[in-house]
Amino acid sequence: MPSLLNNRLTIRALRPVLTLVDRRIRLRVERAAEPLLSELAVLRQEAGELRRGQYALGLLLDGTGRGAHRNPPAREIDELVRQIGALCGDEGKARRGVVVAYRTVVALEALGVGRLAGSTSNVCGKLATVPLLSPPNGSVLEIGTLYGLFAAGLTRMVHRAGGEPDLTIVDPLAGSQLQPGTSQPADPTGTPVREDVVRANLALTGGGSTHHPRIRQGFSSDPEVRAEVADRRYGVIVVDGDHSLEGVAADLEWVEEIVAPGGVVVLDDYGDASWPGVQEALDKHLSDGASRLRLLGRVSTSAYLRAE
Repeated sequence: MPSLLNNRLTIRALRPVLTLVDRRIRLRVERAAEPLLSELAVLRQEAGELRRGQYALGLLLDGTGRGAHRNPPAREIDELVRQIGALCGDEGKARRGVVVAYRTVVALEALGVGRLAGSTSNVCGKLATVPLLSPPNGSVLEIGTLYGLFAAGLTRMVHRAGGEPDLTIVDPLAGSQLQPGTSQPADPTGTPVREDVVRANLALTGGGSTHHPRIRQGFSSDPEVRAEVADRRYGVIVVDGDHSLEGVAADLEWVEEIVAPGGVVVLDDYGDASWPGVQEALDKHLSDGASRLRLLGRVSTSAYLRAE
């Protein structure tokens, strides 16, 4: 047999047969591979579309021009919902509030001037939690506003919950963000911190009192400022001004005087290692048991209190 296969005449005679067999094998392989090749082409097209979509989404949600990105992973949102649910007693409402708050943040930063300060979790946590705590009235005081976008978002969230927000803002509005004793880098937006910027952002919330909020330029420690805005008892007070131990302590003492019974107080950056004075001031303020404020809990890096 080996001698037969080695015979030149035999090889020449079998060559057409081998060629035909090879051709038939190739055709069968190609036919079998056609669906795989078609599927591969579809996958390549889908991958290209996905890359384009991710790029476009990145332009909308990444941190360029605002510092913090707005593209949280699912686990971050789930943890935020869990924290709010534990604080407010209803995880279903908490999830709805977080989703609506997130959409509000994206819309405001897309259309507004400047940025919202803080991580996505902390900003959305504040926007979602305050309405769920059912403030006793719609009077809102924000101590420290930066560009006014958070105030715009909060009034929108209060409106959604059926409230009628009446907004007061206290901020030095000195052209840039101020924190005593620290050196603040240039804002990533390049936008100046001014009253006209704040009013432009508040106008994004639509009609009603938010078109004509009361904005008092100055520091919350100024006696003249305090006297002017202490004409009512506030249902919501957001403390986000001077982050030093002394500054937070002074603001909390003032809050005791002007918050309505049952009012909600939000202390921003509580538990944030970058601002240790915030937690230290609140813990010290509550330590003797004489405060009207009762700590409800913490969501992200904000503490929530209820006034007696």
